[in-house]
Amino acid sequence: MFTGIVEELGEVTAVEKLDDASRFRLRGPVVTEGAKHGDSIAVNGVCLTVVDLGEHEFTADVMAETLNRSSLGALAAGSRVNLERPMALGGRLGGHIVQGHVDGTGRVIDREVSENWEIVRISLPAHLTRYVVEKGSITVDGVSLTVVEAGPDYFTISLIPTTLALTTLGHKQAGDPVNLEVDVIAKYVERLLGDRAVQEPEEPVK
Repeated sequence: MFTGIVEELGEVTAVEKLDDASRFRLRGPVVTEGAKHGDSIAVNGVCLTVVDLGEHEFTADVMAETLNRSSLGALAAGSRVNLERPMALGGRLGGHIVQGHVDGTGRVIDREVSENWEIVRISLPAHLTRYVVEKGSITVDGVSLTVVEAGPDYFTISLIPTTLALTTLGHKQAGDPVNLEVDVIAKYVERLLGDRAVQEPEEPVK
């Protein structure tokens, strides 16, 4: 489990295309410190498994399902990525509960630039709109953020200077894809309420 608090802005150093998957080599001195084979590291919000380690680098295999559901397939050598290690047991939940399971992708629509912040508008796939609410939580490229406005097919987020400087969101331009993970609690609540809604028909009034 992750919290959406990016630890490091890493870099893709190599991408090997396989028949139905890809193998990524990524540089991240912070997240690789103390890492070992089999550990999890979130890359732009996608939970990946470490299969090999080098000096300040790690290798991860990305299967077709993940490539199809996320924007990782668009990465190439030199791409910057948000990196985060799983939350340690007993650690602070600085953002919100993030699984690293991307629900879909959106695209940056536009940016409103101010002196000390930026408002970014992002397209929202139709199947995710019901999970996104004003002032709720959403994960964008692995960054835990608060929804400012929840539109019919878009949402907006407000980015402070730290987020702009230390994550990929400071460099995304109109048209760029981003990974989206909605609040998992909303999905569980929907499922539970859906089951309760299925009831036996009432007896006719006599």
